[in-house]
Amino acid sequence: MEQKYIYGTEIDVRDYELDAEGIVNNANYLHYLEHTRHEFCKIAGFTFAQMRENGIDPVLRKVEIEYLTPLKSGDTMESFINMERKGPRFIFHQDIFRKSDGQPVVKALVTVVMLKNGKLSKGDEVAEAFHKYL
Repeated sequence: MEQKYIYGTEIDVRDYELDAEGIVNNANYLHYLEHTRHEFCKIAGFTFAQMRENGIDPVLRKVEIEYLTPLKSGDTMESFINMERKGPRFIFHQDIFRKSDGQPVVKALVTVVMLKNGKLSKGDEVAEAFHKYL
């Protein structure tokens, strides 16, 4: 966790997220990553609801995820985020760590593009809202 992040949140593992092996099912990590992005948008002052009111829809373009250490029932994770902009793409660098020992759990690279009134946009309104984080 030596990297500086722009946002982080804690998330508890819930028993219904476990698979037959007693570890968090891989698909749930996508939910954790998305939850972190949504919470970041709230603290940054431009929520998904506000985006929608402005005709903006953030859409996933690509997700690269590396699973490093499994989480189990009773674990708490710390989910962190950094972001950058490359043209119309917003790139989120997301890392999840097990809180109890700092073990890296997931490293992900999430690419999001913006639709404005249903059409691909440059994302300038979103970039302006998040300018201090880019």
